Amino acid sequence: MKKLPYFIFIAVISFYNCSSNNDTTEIIPDADALYFPPNNSDTWETSTVAELGWNASEIQPLLSYVESKGTKAFLILKNGKMVLEWYGNGTDADSNLPWNSAAKTLVAFTTGIAQKEGYLNINEPSNKYLGKGWTNLTTQQEDNIKIWNHLTMTTGLDYTVTNNNCSDPECLIYKGEPGSFWYYHNATYTTIHNIVAGAVGNDFDSFFNAKLKNKIGMQGSWIPFGYFKLYFSNARSMARFGLLNLNKGVWNDTAILDDSDYFNAMTNTSQNHNRAYGYLWWLNGKDSYRGPGLTQEFQGKLIENAPDDLIAGLGKNDQKMYVVPSQKLVIIRMGDDAGESLLGPSSFDNELWAEINKLID
Repeated sequence: MKKLPYFIFIAVISFYNCSSNNDTTEIIPDADALYFPPNNSDTWETSTVAELGWNASEIQPLLSYVESKGTKAFLILKNGKMVLEWYGNGTDADSNLPWNSAAKTLVAFTTGIAQKEGYLNINEPSNKYLGKGWTNLTTQQEDNIKIWNHLTMTTGLDYTVTNNNCSDPECLIYKGEPGSFWYYHNATYTTIHNIVAGAVGNDFDSFFNAKLKNKIGMQGSWIPFGYFKLYFSNARSMARFGLLNLNKGVWNDTAILDDSDYFNAMTNTSQNHNRAYGYLWWLNGKDSYRGPGLTQEFQGKLIENAPDDLIAGLGKNDQKMYVVPSQKLVIIRMGDDAGESLLGPSSFDNELWAEINKLID
């Protein structure tokens, strides 16, 4: 069988001896300390499957599986170090790929920065920054929609309109009180770009670049696409953002989001209608969940085969950014849909984690 085009990086942990007055002290690096790659550099320290005690015989089956599912980039980080980095199906490390709705996590994070810096408060009415009349509601109805409702998919706006991606006022119609139901309504998400821009007095992209992207060495850009602005970057940039969130908003020793209360709220259940949803983040390990485009509630956790504390950015066509604090893992999957053209979570999440577990267990 032809060997797949993957890279397995090898790192050697060295031990250093310091001598003083004929006494030798062995200094052993903390193997569990998080590593952060330098900004503006291709350098990224590595760990090996053997060092981690993982099952080396499962590397090739895992990569064969991800390649067969239309994957273009697949990365595994442990403690911030690169363990596996694979590219295929016509891409390489420099390829810019769409995050799709996984980029919602970038917007939630950026909103937290804007709040910490005093530009906005998520409990304020969103029309303070969008202007009156951004919907087809009465002024009183519109005043009741808070920025928090946009972050949690609970604005109460009608998702049964012909195009629920449409963010024009005539498409934004009253259905219920804010907070009365959860629905994956993309139009109410995309308006957050304008909320942040109105609050900071600058375009969203510039604020995002200065406060987040440039500070952690990401590349990529927001590209207008219909009612959306899609984020495109290489897979390592998504991995950097995943690592930032693994460390709860701190990059190395620099706090990018210096607000632990907001970070915790963002990455935990935000409302009672969908326990698997925070502020635009998907959450595992809850006793029930709702999915995009659906109104029914499903019992059980979002990804049965994944760790309970997993948080994720999940996008259309199976863009995946998994962050697992208990195991200090960041796993990235970008590419074409793996069999179901869905907006976020899909059966591929569970299937992929079944394969990942064979490697890491």
